[in-house]
Amino acid sequence: MARKPRHPDFEQTLENLRTHSFDVASDLKVAGAVRVTKYCVGALLTGAKDGNATLVAEPGVVVGGEVSRLLDRGYQKFIKTSQYEAPATADQLQAIHRFTEELKQLIGAASLYNESLGTTSDLYEYDRLKGR
Repeated sequence: MARKPRHPDFEQTLENLRTHSFDVASDLKVAGAVRVTKYCVGALLTGAKDGNATLVAEPGVVVGGEVSRLLDRGYQKFIKTSQYEAPATADQLQAIHRFTEELKQLIGAASLYNESLGTTSDLYEYDRLKGR
């Protein structure tokens, strides 16, 4: 019979992230959340009821102290925060992809095939579909 893999608890996960050069700090905007950053990319983590770490929102580039969202408009991807929006560069997309793969491996989250092929967006807003 196959054994169920044991996931470390939330504090052990945070310590493991620190040993792999991730910066870990509490986030003041979301109660109980921890901001994890590396490669100028960040994500928010919380401890689930079962003790495992879970992502609050998808990783994004840190702009002005805020983790951005990745917006896909069909023809180009954009970095969007509450006060800032700019086209995403190839270096930013590669950093998001690298960060996401490392983070998911360290927290024990599922790594999906379509996500491992490239960077996926949080929001999709296509011009022709807007307003429908």
